[in-house]
Amino acid sequence: MSASTSAAGRPRSNARIAAVSGFLGSALEYYDFFIFGSAAALFLAKLFFPDAGAAGTLLSFATLGVAYIARPLGAIVWGHFGDRMGRKNVLLATLVLMGASTFLIGCLPTYSVAGVFAPIALVTLRFLQGVSAGGESPGASSLILEHAPDGKRAFYTSFTMSGIQFGIVISSLVFIPVMMLPQDALMSWGWRVPFLASALVTLVAYYLRRQLEEPEVFEELKDGAKTAALPLVELLRYDFPNVVRVTLCAVVTMVNTVFTVLALTYATQTAGLDKPLMLAAIAVSNVSLVVLQPLFAVVSDRIGRKPVFIAGTLACAALVFVFFSAVDSGSWLLIFLAGVAFNTIGFGMCNAVYPAFFAELFPARTRYTGMAVSLMLGLVMAGFSPVIGTALTAGNPADWGPIAWMTALACAVAAAAAFTARETYRVPKNELGRRRADIERETARTPSSL
Repeated sequence: MSASTSAAGRPRSNARIAAVSGFLGSALEYYDFFIFGSAAALFLAKLFFPDAGAAGTLLSFATLGVAYIARPLGAIVWGHFGDRMGRKNVLLATLVLMGASTFLIGCLPTYSVAGVFAPIALVTLRFLQGVSAGGESPGASSLILEHAPDGKRAFYTSFTMSGIQFGIVISSLVFIPVMMLPQDALMSWGWRVPFLASALVTLVAYYLRRQLEEPEVFEELKDGAKTAALPLVELLRYDFPNVVRVTLCAVVTMVNTVFTVLALTYATQTAGLDKPLMLAAIAVSNVSLVVLQPLFAVVSDRIGRKPVFIAGTLACAALVFVFFSAVDSGSWLLIFLAGVAFNTIGFGMCNAVYPAFFAELFPARTRYTGMAVSLMLGLVMAGFSPVIGTALTAGNPADWGPIAWMTALACAVAAAAAFTARETYRVPKNELGRRRADIERETARTPSSL
């Protein structure tokens, strides 16, 4: 094989490895997050907070929120080192931290064995999960984007989001055989299996990431001593408008939370629908997302990020009313169709595009920090949507109108913020996020090669 052929093939190979490792890393991240939530509902109160009585369930759910508090901190820390030292090693560190934290939760002694040490260790490991999550998907999106060929950047980065949906699906499926165990086995060792199983995904994703090279665009910055000394400071000084813009765009992630949490609660507890069937509707939608998101990304590579993202947000704003109405109808056919339209098509369009769209708004010097901090701030806002939505119903759980209007408003805000952004799908990789005046000034100083 000639040197030129090898050089031509290496970027494409790196892009594919980056996409697969991003898929597995995101799958691990959300698998870990969701199995913790299921365990909090089913086991953790009895195992780690038995003396709290009825408050034990509340305490076990409170541990879920610890990770959301930790995510912005992780975004700042990982973003700083990712922009200073490189994407690859930082992503290896986030992957190991997430996998190790999850595996160790499965090894923890319970309250009956270790007393108060057990819940303290549980909360600490959950905090570390959140720190890891603050850098995983933003860093993976940045790395994949910088390896991907121009014209296919959204397609490759979309695999990060498909990994998230896949993680949600397998986190739901893994508890089915566990719940079939005898009660004694379930409470002694069975609950540990989903946590211990995360080690396998961690090892595979780690192996793939070790094969990657640093993106060329970052290596050029590092070789030229042009990396940012303080990425967060530089980001806020020069790109604060994009930080605000991406944070507001990211609140569209509220859609998936409303679909998987608030709509499920309304359907099963208020409308009296069958829980397994509602879970099946959610699972079908998420499985469909794994398949369809890369297709939506291909469309954005051809017509632009903004048209696809804005169309998705506006579709969600309208379809949230359709979906809740379908739940009210009690027709499973309508529920499945409306769920696919709302979450798979509407939200899928936004979800598929945003890893490329958001990352492309920031220059390589501060891309990891910009993507991580902005996205995590938006996700924190989305994470509180169940609490806000429940409060807006004013004690009347049968009134889903406020929840739908809250979701529609969030989608409208995201669409408006996206409308003000620069269209980036045709911008060369080395010009992404850079101010037009700087590019023109550099071009004017460069002698013509003709």
